[in-house]
Amino acid sequence: MSVRVALIVGSLREGSYSRAIGLEMKALAAPELEVELVEIGDLPLYNPDLETETPPAPWVRFRDAVAETQAVLFVTPEYNRSIPGALKNALDVGSRPYGHSIWSGKPAAIVSVSPGALAAFGANHHLRQPLVFLNMPTMAQPEAYIGNVADLLDEHGKLKNDGTRDFLKGFIDAFSGWIDKTKG
Repeated sequence: MSVRVALIVGSLREGSYSRAIGLEMKALAAPELEVELVEIGDLPLYNPDLETETPPAPWVRFRDAVAETQAVLFVTPEYNRSIPGALKNALDVGSRPYGHSIWSGKPAAIVSVSPGALAAFGANHHLRQPLVFLNMPTMAQPEAYIGNVADLLDEHGKLKNDGTRDFLKGFIDAFSGWIDKTKG
C-alpha cells in the first residue's frame, strides 16, 4: 500500500539547497512512498480576518494538498537560529480554522540544511516544538542535519557525495518505517 507524503520545503529561494535535498530524497524514496512537493511561497500571511467562507485561494490549495497526504517530510534551512517565516506561516495556515487542522496525527520527519557547519540545528529543534502542539508524531531517530550542503551538490542541485546519498536513503527508509509504526 502506498503512502502519500507531503514534502514541505522551508526555503523559497530559487536554487534552494533545501529544495535540492528534498527533491533528492523524493528520488531516493521507496516506491511505496509517493512524495509530493507542496509549495508554500504563495501563502498569504495567516490573518484570522481572512478566515471566511471564501478564504484565500492559496490557503485552500495548500490545505487540500496536505489534507490528502498521510505524512509530512519537512526540509528546511535555518534563519536566525529558527525556522523561516514562510514555514511558520504554512504551519499556521494549515492549523486553521480551529478544529480543522490538516496536520493532526500525520507522522513527520525533519531534515535541516545549511551551507555552514552547524547544519541548521536550531531550525530542526525549533520546528519540533510546534509539531508537538499540532499532534504530529515526529521521528526522533535518525536525526538529519546536513551541513556544508553546497559542497555536496553539483551545479544542477544533484547529490555528488555517495555518503550523503546513502545517509539520506537510510533516513527516508527509516521515515517509511516510522510512518508504518505510527499509523499502524
